Amino acid sequence: MRYLAEGLRLPTNALDYTILILYFVVVLGVGFAARASVKTSLDFFLSGRSLPAWVTGLAFVAANLGALEILGMAANGAQYGVYTVHWYWVGAIPAMVFLGLVMMPFYYGSKVRSVPEFLLHRYGPSSHLLSSIIFSIASVLIAGVNLYAMAIVVEALLGWPQWVAIVVAGLFVLAYITLGGLSSAIYNEVLQFFVILAALIPLTVVGLRRIGGFGGLKDSLTDSHGPHFVSAWGGTGIGSSNPLGANWLTIVLGLGFCLSFGYWTTNFAEVQRALSARNLSAAQRTPLIAAFPKMFIPLVVVVPGLIALVMEPDIGAKTSGLQYNDAIPLLMSELLPNGVLGLAVTGLLAAFMAGMAANVSSFNTVFTNDIWRAYIRKGRPDGYYLLTGRVVTAIGVLVGMGTAFIASSFSNIMNYLQTLFSFFNVPLFCVFIIGMFWKRATSQAGFWGLLCGTVAAMINYFWLYREDVISIPSDQGANFVSAIVAFVVGGVVMVAVTPFTKPKPVESLAGLVYGTTAPGVAEPPAPGDEAWYRRPAVLGWSALILAALCYLPFSL
Repeated sequence: MRYLAEGLRLPTNALDYTILILYFVVVLGVGFAARASVKTSLDFFLSGRSLPAWVTGLAFVAANLGALEILGMAANGAQYGVYTVHWYWVGAIPAMVFLGLVMMPFYYGSKVRSVPEFLLHRYGPSSHLLSSIIFSIASVLIAGVNLYAMAIVVEALLGWPQWVAIVVAGLFVLAYITLGGLSSAIYNEVLQFFVILAALIPLTVVGLRRIGGFGGLKDSLTDSHGPHFVSAWGGTGIGSSNPLGANWLTIVLGLGFCLSFGYWTTNFAEVQRALSARNLSAAQRTPLIAAFPKMFIPLVVVVPGLIALVMEPDIGAKTSGLQYNDAIPLLMSELLPNGVLGLAVTGLLAAFMAGMAANVSSFNTVFTNDIWRAYIRKGRPDGYYLLTGRVVTAIGVLVGMGTAFIASSFSNIMNYLQTLFSFFNVPLFCVFIIGMFWKRATSQAGFWGLLCGTVAAMINYFWLYREDVISIPSDQGANFVSAIVAFVVGGVVMVAVTPFTKPKPVESLAGLVYGTTAPGVAEPPAPGDEAWYRRPAVLGWSALILAALCYLPFSL
């Protein structure tokens, strides 16, 4: 993307850089302020389980609203059209509600410090170690994608060399997480959430005014790409063709169930925010509170991608010099005046840092507690693991820098992310959900189900799809199929292995399998949490109903 540096260079001035510098000062200030609360490893990795629900809820959605989400979903909007809203209303909200209502009592009640640690209690050390290694690899890969995406955009918009952008942002993330641990990451994510919205809302509003509002947007795209491009479900019948390259069955099963539930219920970068909540009620409400702003994010992420396509119809074409990833930078260079421009650049950098911080903070927790503490250096004093966590944070940032360029072969970085999720998150979810509802599932079944599901997804993508053994119209369609393959293969292997292996004693599964009692599940609500509007069930059903209503204007 070096060719973008001149075409998209922003006319930034001293005002824009002042806003940017002020933001970096505040970020470091939050890190220093949070440092005083870090006394133990639990404080560093899980904020001492002391944060209120509204803080963890906003951090939950902000951890996902990184630059990969912003650039990637805008790219999806430009490439696939209104179909991209499926990633939110069927590909996020139901899974977030399921996490809050069904899975958080098991996570929080068992007092685990990470998602892999739950597998240790349910299946044993083999599945625990395998899932810890898989998650650690995925975390640094995704952190690297954040750094790569940030570097190419900053080079294009501000003219900074890529290595300068990578070093500056990486060092700031390293500084505030090393200082204040998860508390610093979470409070900065809350700040970043509002900064990101302050950057994206003006971009969307000005862009819509430029092209004649939603009516002008729909008319332009209908004329150039056909009516299906502006309809969420148009052309998704089995056997029909559409830009997404998927039908309603692969959308519902591949995205809405396998990828969505695999990501939102087992991705520790998200679950960690809920585990830092002060009690079970707050932990359950964390993803439910996050679901409400999440369902409106398409208005400021997907819509700009559609606007960019109207303003630059050749975006994504090999002859245009613009990739789909360039949708947001293109709008920023075309639409925003100084001052607002500085806020937009700050919001974009905040998004990069939020996404990277979420992955680095989850990586240091899993590597320290689930690999180093559990298998390499057991029984050391708590201060030793606190120091280890800080060292591992630095290692995670450095390794993320090294993996940044793996994403360079993808013109749409969201395609790359969904590929990683189909490999790593979906098999993990399969093992989780079967073990959570089937007492008979054994340790060996969990290990082989996780391993075979991961390998099957990779075979489907790299061999069957990439080598054209089977015909799938698009990368995203292939990811949906890979997710289904991973879940089915993992489930079949678990069902096949279980009858020939010995299950764990039933008494050891208390609080780990549905229908058994977990410590803390019956915990009474804290004062103030009894109000009807704070009840998890009310929040969950309200989110599902509202998400269904959001589909109406995009389905007519």
